[in-house]
Amino acid sequence: MVTTLVSTSATQLRSKLPSSLKRLADLAYNYWWCWVADQVSLFEMIDPTRWEDCGHNPVALLESVSYDRLTQLSIDPFYLKRLQALVTEFDAYLAAQNTWASRIAPQISPTHPVAYFCAEFGLHESLPIYSGGLGILAGDHLKSASDLGVPMVGIGLLYRQGYFRQRLNREGWQEDYYVDAPFDQMPLELVKDAHDRPVVIEVQVRHRAVKVQVWRVQVGRVSLYLLDTNRDDNDPIDRWLTGHLYGGNQETRIAQEIILGIGGVRMLQALGIEPGIYHLNEGHAAFCLLEVAKTEIQRTGQSFYDIEAAVRDRCVFTTHTPVPAGHDVFSADLMDSFFASYWPTLGLSREQFLALGARRLGDPWEPFGMTVLALRLCRTANGVSELHGHVSRQMWRILYPEKSQDEVPIGYVTNGVHGATWTASLLSDLYAEYLDPAWFDKVLEPSLWAKVDQIPAAELWWRHQVLKERLIAHARYKIKQARLKRGEPEGAIAAIDHLLDPNILTIGFARRFSPYKRGDLLLRDPERALKIFGNPDRPVQIIFSGKAHPADEEGKRIIQRLMEWCKQPEIQNRVAFIEDYDMYTARKLVQGVDIWLNNPRRPLEASGTSGQKVCFNGGLNCSVLDGWWCEGYLADANGKGLNGWAIGEDANTSNQELQDKIDSESLYALLESEIVPLYYDQDHDGIPHGWVKMMKKSIQTNALAFNTHRMIADYVTRIYAPGSAVDSIPSFAQIPVTSDRATQGAES
Repeated sequence: MVTTLVSTSATQLRSKLPSSLKRLADLAYNYWWCWVADQVSLFEMIDPTRWEDCGHNPVALLESVSYDRLTQLSIDPFYLKRLQALVTEFDAYLAAQNTWASRIAPQISPTHPVAYFCAEFGLHESLPIYSGGLGILAGDHLKSASDLGVPMVGIGLLYRQGYFRQRLNREGWQEDYYVDAPFDQMPLELVKDAHDRPVVIEVQVRHRAVKVQVWRVQVGRVSLYLLDTNRDDNDPIDRWLTGHLYGGNQETRIAQEIILGIGGVRMLQALGIEPGIYHLNEGHAAFCLLEVAKTEIQRTGQSFYDIEAAVRDRCVFTTHTPVPAGHDVFSADLMDSFFASYWPTLGLSREQFLALGARRLGDPWEPFGMTVLALRLCRTANGVSELHGHVSRQMWRILYPEKSQDEVPIGYVTNGVHGATWTASLLSDLYAEYLDPAWFDKVLEPSLWAKVDQIPAAELWWRHQVLKERLIAHARYKIKQARLKRGEPEGAIAAIDHLLDPNILTIGFARRFSPYKRGDLLLRDPERALKIFGNPDRPVQIIFSGKAHPADEEGKRIIQRLMEWCKQPEIQNRVAFIEDYDMYTARKLVQGVDIWLNNPRRPLEASGTSGQKVCFNGGLNCSVLDGWWCEGYLADANGKGLNGWAIGEDANTSNQELQDKIDSESLYALLESEIVPLYYDQDHDGIPHGWVKMMKKSIQTNALAFNTHRMIADYVTRIYAPGSAVDSIPSFAQIPVTSDRATQGAES
């Protein structure tokens, strides 16, 4: 058992700093700094160039900056005053005892915390172990848990090369490459025991004992533990099991999920952590249920079926996708290969074991499904929006043959975003002035957001324009660097100075380029699109960003078509694509765009959270009524949008071509008849008062509802500790009260 978890890395860094700057080390090793107002500038001021070069990594910055520069700062009264203010806030934050969670759900205790399992975590661009929405949601989940004082630990994998990096060649084709992460210069540390030895657990992968070490990342009050197989005493193949996020073949995938699930439980045991709740954020970690069951069998001496209810009572599950390909399944042969020596430890036969993950019992060709396993062995299950809950009940009804679709025990908790992470400092300062100095601590209070109407239109618009200028500057810089690396002609480099215009209506579109997300829907009628974007009097511009999975050829072709479109003379200054999308670019986009475009095929967007981030910054959504937007969109009695726009209609058709036609026509019409005229209806000072009114309505209606503080409150009061609900908190959750899970046939 680990008896101490004192940070040695922060101590070592502290020893290299001048005495008046030593507390910078404590801040650098806790990601709390990345969501506190005006926090970044404290590190950026040290050396802005180096800050950019090291990927906004405070540890790497402090390790590499010259001692002369540190000495200068150590006697700078302005800098020291800012540092002391932040340190005081930091210490008070960590020391707080009277938290929201301690008052509302004291039964969730530090001795029995929530163990939150996820395959990826997006905390900040300096820790590249995320790919997109799932990871960023998980990162925001930990941040709000920390803010609200919910005792929680995160469990994930530390990917040596993370998700792939993206570059586009001259033909616009995506090329994938990887970069080793310098863990020794990142805000994390190897967990060691009282004898200064790394904590190591073993997991069997096929017939090999793989050694797994543990790294810790501090996220405010929450610890995130990351499992890593890159050890000298492992086989070279096994060292790469935690090499890439969502890379490799089925064998790599199942091995990673064994390490995450089974290894994660063993790691918690090695650290002396006894979770009260195991929360599986998507099915990747479902093998943890088997290890929890195994531990309970060993503790009690009872059979699997005797302890099944006790295991189920401690485990909850969140599913994130209605896309069948997003649910991992493994063939029976593959399960035989990896688990033949495991199921006897559960006291199960092969048939009984495989039945735990089988949709159709008795079918010898039925694969083992991770979502199925989670649904069978978890107390509650939820989708991530109201519509997704409905779709999930329809999708998994096969497991509950005796129930109607409405009775399938899968509810929903609508996703949110961590407001402090995604709200621009310019807007945060504005909210502090007009709403409340401590606005983020009161984000769940409806009365706070009612005050948005008090913000002067000119003030809100001016700050929004500044943020748009910063976005455009970022886009130009990134695109210039990409063109230089491709060796493009001088004329193409010089043209970047004229790319995009802050006075023009700006659309943002950034997400994974999967075909169902329809990144090229705007191009369906190229001539009509050209008329909209190339209008000399009321032009429109759009900024794209995002990656296609390395194996997704169609997704890559969509990006290529967009790059070709960018080159058309009529609009070459109106369309931009930012390569190698990451959280930093994401923040610039959601903070600076006028419109956020989201046009997936309904109902394949489970929730989506990028549009929610836009709302905190006064941006407007133009989206298909899918995922969270079904709950967020507000229209008047005539069907006119009050806080954004709805694209198309639910045609209830499986004809994708027809649906694309309906939705693209709707999008063009909205741009031509509503969005563009409203934006350019400006007074003599350049303020579009009708537009600003809609911006305020977007902030009022959506910031309150679609934030992770509300989401965590729903998880705490509806799932983690049911019965502790608070009337004053708006709830966007519905969880079936039944504990009757899909166990039919598990004892066969």
